[in-house]
Amino acid sequence: MTDSEQTIEKHLTHIHSLLKAGQFIEAMETYFHDDVIIQEGNETPKEGKQLTLDVENDLIDNKLEEFIGYEVGNYAVRGNFSFYDAVMTLKMKDGSTFVSEQVVKTEWKDGKIFRERYYHM
Repeated sequence: MTDSEQTIEKHLTHIHSLLKAGQFIEAMETYFHDDVIIQEGNETPKEGKQLTLDVENDLIDNKLEEFIGYEVGNYAVRGNFSFYDAVMTLKMKDGSTFVSEQVVKTEWKDGKIFRERYYHM
């Protein structure tokens, strides 16, 4: 494993600990590149750190009732890319429970998440 891959793995381990604790905003503020591009499935990508933070804060403030859990399965790092699978469970204010099974593909640049795409199962 190269030094760069070891750094990405270290960052990824920290990100997973933040996500498991429900600290999504802290993870984003710490690890998102200013020019980050995030894409959920086949939706239109969101571009820029501030926009992605605004969207996440809106979800937390207006739709989320309770964070239930975030479980990470396997992960891999190769070059400037990382991949992992996860299951996120949230209770929404409308009374529904949202469960997202996903595979996350991340491109890293300058030690930050530059592009990230979530493939939902």
